[in-house]
Amino acid sequence: MTVTARVPVLASSDTDIVAAKTIAERWGLPSEARGDDAFQLWLNEGVLALHWLQSPQKMSPLVVDFHQGKAAYRAQNTQLKNEAIAKAVGVTGQFKPSVVDGTAGLGRDAFVLAGLGCDVQLIERHPVVAALLDNGLHRAQLEADDIGEACQRMHLIGTDNLYTGKGFTHEPDVVYLDPMYPKTGKQKAQVKKDMQMFQQLVGSDNDADSLLEPALAHTKFRVVVKRPNSAPFLAEREPNSQIKSKKHRFDVYIKRGFNESAN
Repeated sequence: MTVTARVPVLASSDTDIVAAKTIAERWGLPSEARGDDAFQLWLNEGVLALHWLQSPQKMSPLVVDFHQGKAAYRAQNTQLKNEAIAKAVGVTGQFKPSVVDGTAGLGRDAFVLAGLGCDVQLIERHPVVAALLDNGLHRAQLEADDIGEACQRMHLIGTDNLYTGKGFTHEPDVVYLDPMYPKTGKQKAQVKKDMQMFQQLVGSDNDADSLLEPALAHTKFRVVVKRPNSAPFLAEREPNSQIKSKKHRFDVYIKRGFNESAN
C-alpha cells in the first residue's frame, strides 16, 4: 500500500490540542493544516473524525463508532450459524480461534469475530484509518456493555506488523485478510457514502498479492481471504476451500487442521 494523501490531525478546541498532537505523533501524521488538504482529521471532545474537504457531494465526517450505525446493527443481529466469515475462520460454539486481521480497515469484520468470542489482533496499514480505528476502539472499550466487552477483545497492534512480524501478543490461530479490491462502475454505485470516503482515501491495495505469504508464515492453522465473487485468487494461488455469500467469498488456505498438533 502506498500512502500519498497528506492528512493532518487538528483540534476543534484548546482542550483537544494535546490529544490531537499525541495522535499525530503516534501515527506519523502532520499536525498543521494546509490550503491544499483534501482530507483532515479533527478531534472534537475526544472523538476523531475524517473530513473530506473536496467531496463532490455533501458528506458527513467519517467516525468509527461501534455503538451506532452498521457496526452496531450487525453486532446486535449476528448469529453464528448465519455468518459466512465465522464458518471460514472456524468459529464454533466450543472453539473461538484467535485471529489477526491483517487489513482491519474500519474494524467491522473484526468486530463481528470479537462479538462471537474471538480474540482479534488488528493491523491497519493506512495510518489515517488506523488513527480512526484506534480512537473508536478506545471510546467503545470504556463502555460497560456487550459492545464494550466485545471491543475489549480487539487489540490494534500497528500498521506494518504482518511484514515485520513484530508486535504480536501471541501466534494467531487464523490470519484474516480483506484487501481493497479495484472498484468497478457497478460496485461504485452501490457503495455507501462512508465507504466512498474510505475508498477515496485508501484506494486499492495494489500490493495485496504480497500479503498471502507473510500471512501464511504467521498463522498457526489457516489464512482466510475475503474477495468479491468475481475477483481472482490472491497471488493466483488456489485455496483449499471456499465459503460463499451473495457478494463475497472467503478463500481458505489451510496450513494444518485445527485438530492437528502444532509440532
